[in-house]
Amino acid sequence: MNPFKEKPMKLEDTLMDWNGIWPGPYDKHTVDPYTRTRVILMNGTEYEAVWFSHRFSRMEMDQDLRRSLALARRGEQQQQKLLAALKPADEDLLEHTIGYEQLAVDLTAALAQREPDRNVKAALDFALLEDFDHLYRYADLMDLESGRRAEHLVGGYTEIMPGRPTISEHRDPRDSIRPHIDARTAAPETKLCVNIIIAAEQQTMNYYMNTAAAYPTEMGGPLYQEIGMIEEQHVSHYGSLIDPGQTWLECLVGHEFTECYLYWSCFETETDPRIRKLWQMLLEQEISHLHAAARLLERVENTSWQAVAGDGEFPAPLALTSNIDYVRGVLASSVRNTALRERYVDVERMDPRADFFAYQETVNHDVKAVPSHVVIEREIAAKGRDYRFEVAPGPVPELTDPARDNTTLGRAPAKEPSLPR
Repeated sequence: MNPFKEKPMKLEDTLMDWNGIWPGPYDKHTVDPYTRTRVILMNGTEYEAVWFSHRFSRMEMDQDLRRSLALARRGEQQQQKLLAALKPADEDLLEHTIGYEQLAVDLTAALAQREPDRNVKAALDFALLEDFDHLYRYADLMDLESGRRAEHLVGGYTEIMPGRPTISEHRDPRDSIRPHIDARTAAPETKLCVNIIIAAEQQTMNYYMNTAAAYPTEMGGPLYQEIGMIEEQHVSHYGSLIDPGQTWLECLVGHEFTECYLYWSCFETETDPRIRKLWQMLLEQEISHLHAAARLLERVENTSWQAVAGDGEFPAPLALTSNIDYVRGVLASSVRNTALRERYVDVERMDPRADFFAYQETVNHDVKAVPSHVVIEREIAAKGRDYRFEVAPGPVPELTDPARDNTTLGRAPAKEPSLPR
């Protein structure tokens, strides 16, 4: 599909009344896990679109341009409200969180497997193992507090077992900055990938920023707080991939093109007939936003949309599916890695004087107080082992003992490091 070849609605015609933006929620008991995750993904995508437009408007002098942004932004805001309303009131914070982390795992794995840029793929694979571990920590919190099994929420599509231990993920902030892509030469899939993963991770970060204080137990709140810090790292990690040489209007066209692609992907892969109709409606609205952005780019900068979106043809739809084998492969090959400025290195090959270890000592010097560790320790104490959903024994021997939470893997330096600082 090429959205630039579609006839767009007028922007004014995309605005909805109150009935239009309250579609009624899905049933949490019968919803497909990937319908839930698609809703989370598109909610985050619209959130990113709204806040990008606000930031753009605040930096712009042209009043006509600001008015054009305001009109499209109102439509984006309505779309976000519609998507947020699909979450049912009886889906509690922790259930919703399991959806967030399943999305993070399977979206990241799906993007990584088709990503042609090796640096972007490496960034995806690196953070994948961390979101995978977060799913495990939250699932154990759910089992400990209520006896509910998260495997039912993820539909058996996504394994639940330790990844890179959350305690090992805390890094010096200066190690979160990656080399950026070149938008002039990057493949269309790469530009879409970067926009998609930023929106998804930023939505998770925002959700945890507010949920920590709202979570009703003394174990859950600190866990959200700790994992929320890692999500901030991920937003810095992925955000640094964006080409800083693009103009605001080029970025606007890129945002709208990404939204169109995602709505089209949701429409093509959705299994719920009612939700599928919503994806179609939102795609039609988004195509009008894209055409409006392309007109602005042409009028203000005398640049065609082809400079941003190439020929405008979408790649294959982005499908959320099970990625068990892929995740296991990445886990086996790179669980010990951490970031060292622009590189990923095995922790045991780092100089003990590296910033990573100093930061670890600052935030994790008392291992017994680290929330992600406390949750697993209490689960083991209460039930004799942690909670997992595995299709086979895990691929990392150090993480296979269900009666022990490993707090040194990917965190402890070797006694005789082989690399300079």
